[in-house]
Amino acid sequence: MMKKIIMSIFFTSVQLTLYAQRGEYPHSVMNHFRSLRYLYFGLLFTALSLSGKAQENDSLLTLDRIYSSGEFSSDYQRPIFWIEDGNAFVSIERNKNGHDELVRYESKNYKRSSYLPAENLTVDGKYLNIEDFSLSPDESKVMIFTNSGRVWRSNTKGDFWVYDFDTGSLMQLGKDFPASSLMFSKFSKDNQFVAYVQGFNIYKENFKTGEIIQLTREGNGDIINGTFDWVYEEEFGMRDGFMWSPDASKIAFWQLDASEIGTFYMINNTDSVYSEPIALQYPKAGFDPSSAKIGLVDTKTSEVNWIPVPGDPVQHYIPAMQWINEDLLLIQQMNRKQNKLNIYTYKPSTSGLNKIYTETEETWVDLRYPDISSNQWGNNDQLIVDNGRAFLRMTENDGWRHIYKIDLITGKKTLLTPGNYDVAAYYETDGKNLYLIASPDNATQRYLYSVPLNGKGKLTKITPRQFEGVNIYDVSPNGKYAIHKYSNVSIPNTVSLVSLPNHKTIKTLVGNQELKDKLQTLALPETSFFKVTTEEGIQMDGRMTKPANFEDSEKYPVLFHVYGEPWGAVAIDQWIGLYEIFMAQKGFVVINIDNRGTPSLKGSDWRKSIYRKVGVLNTRDQALAAQQVLNKYGFLDEKRVNVWGWSGGGSMTQNLLFRYPEIYQTGVAVAGVANQLFYDNIYQERYMGLPGMDKEKFIEGSPATYAKNLEGNLLLIHGTGDDNVHYQNMEYLVNELIRNNKQFDMMAYPNRSHGISEGTNTSIHLYTLITNYFLEHNSLQ
Repeated sequence: MMKKIIMSIFFTSVQLTLYAQRGEYPHSVMNHFRSLRYLYFGLLFTALSLSGKAQENDSLLTLDRIYSSGEFSSDYQRPIFWIEDGNAFVSIERNKNGHDELVRYESKNYKRSSYLPAENLTVDGKYLNIEDFSLSPDESKVMIFTNSGRVWRSNTKGDFWVYDFDTGSLMQLGKDFPASSLMFSKFSKDNQFVAYVQGFNIYKENFKTGEIIQLTREGNGDIINGTFDWVYEEEFGMRDGFMWSPDASKIAFWQLDASEIGTFYMINNTDSVYSEPIALQYPKAGFDPSSAKIGLVDTKTSEVNWIPVPGDPVQHYIPAMQWINEDLLLIQQMNRKQNKLNIYTYKPSTSGLNKIYTETEETWVDLRYPDISSNQWGNNDQLIVDNGRAFLRMTENDGWRHIYKIDLITGKKTLLTPGNYDVAAYYETDGKNLYLIASPDNATQRYLYSVPLNGKGKLTKITPRQFEGVNIYDVSPNGKYAIHKYSNVSIPNTVSLVSLPNHKTIKTLVGNQELKDKLQTLALPETSFFKVTTEEGIQMDGRMTKPANFEDSEKYPVLFHVYGEPWGAVAIDQWIGLYEIFMAQKGFVVINIDNRGTPSLKGSDWRKSIYRKVGVLNTRDQALAAQQVLNKYGFLDEKRVNVWGWSGGGSMTQNLLFRYPEIYQTGVAVAGVANQLFYDNIYQERYMGLPGMDKEKFIEGSPATYAKNLEGNLLLIHGTGDDNVHYQNMEYLVNELIRNNKQFDMMAYPNRSHGISEGTNTSIHLYTLITNYFLEHNSLQ
């Protein structure tokens, strides 16, 4: 077609030339010429564009390819449930028709067999979608969780169905309650009952008769039985708030009184003509938390006895409780400042409460330590060892994070991990040895080790050398097998079934080979690690991703990606992700640096130095490190220095632009805390102390305090439905910027929560906004 158009244009132009010699320009011929010329150049542009896009699609990412097309989607391992002490496991899979079913695998050889076919999980001709499942203690029944709804961050409300292998029947629990309203349904140890939470109360249901008995009655939203308020879930990972005793005679449960908690209102302006207030019980820093106590309810009489945990129930937290045996509970209690942990045993038969362990810090005490390898978020229980005679506690009283074995009777402590290194997380035992994660020589990586439980052996590395990067494990109860998840900066997640302690791969469960092959078609940037030492002598780990076709002699804009608070590290040897690759392809050098106060494996002083200095010490470390990096690497353009981050990283971004405008020119702050007094009490008081002690420390660390110093380009982004970092932070900071006549940009996402992901096209819109802002202010459009 192009050839015909070119010939037509040629003959038409000859005609026009002849007419011109006579001084005539017939409109019909002239218009035909214009049309042909426009068509030619349009087709030529399209052809060139398609050619360019073909090349671009082959080697360069676009936001549409990342967030819309599914072209680079990653495979993942769905939940598994260890059975037979770990000699087998059950997994959720889809059958050939796309319906969920349960499949059993032998751990030793990955031999597959059907466990619960999809055909057995149909209701009125419709198949159940299995979101999660659990087995009865005798494994004669399977409980299916489906049709779930969100409570705060997680989908913890839903419907529960039980399939009975003995009778082949499928029954719904609590079928007379509203749909998707049951929480945490679980089997009794005697396999006769289930218990669950509905409407802030605990119920017991009989399998055979269908009889439902309400065990608690005060629950109404202010009084919360068997589950938790917003802040307990957010900061302690606590959702499920009750547990059966081993003999099924009692249920131990939490009761929170949230009646005095202040109500924060979010506003829904889009779903009706009149705005709708959304009430949220949210204790801000300096305000009292819910009172918390533990009760034992008799499952036959519904009589409740309260455990006499000492102290003011408002000025403490009870972040963990577990049954050791049918007549012994282990209870963990923290004071309001979270710098003291008491652990008690309680005997229901005698009402005897005995304090067996106390741990104090000048800063704060952690429960489950925040680390990328700790896949047990929300499980604050201690690991019970030595046939129920002792438990394990990870602590850092001696300058490093170590594991101690604590005798349940005497409280005697035995150090299991001596040495100048940090334990990152621990998993299970094989009866003689404990499996744990550490990386004594490289804080950016994680590996599996073992140590003897008697405290008399040495640390032995289990992860083979070829798995250089970050390794995370789900170890079987008997310690003989594990699900091994592996990644590094250039390799997406791989999941395998391995035997222990020889770490032999039995089966690769998720290879992500399709994604890996797809990545090889891209112009991939180079990612490397470096160390930087500031003028104050603080050495930090950094990760740098350079643009494809990098030339050392050129000047590149730099994009610092930051977090910088105690719950996250960014300079990690894990898969860097598509967005970092994309920004490197756009011409940025992308840099991640971990300052003091982040959960790096560098000793207690490194992590705890941020105490009462959040927003000050971490911001200064980042800025001084950035200055050293800019001075060291000549290919970084000091006039095009960018920074961005989310949540704590959003706060860091604001602080860096406001406090160090001589270093940073452009920043994008997503969902940041602008005023520390606006955030929740458990998190902010843990790292800053109580505001009543020194409120000025909270003000000093808050970005809004320094808004008057803004000189560069700032884009603020926040979801108006953020129940975590409230939109209030955005408006407060906006007011400060206006008051100081500072120009800036902002974007509010209606009704989106902290992750800003709800709604059609939200993710691609968000990342297009962020990307365009950086391209525009770095002359890369």
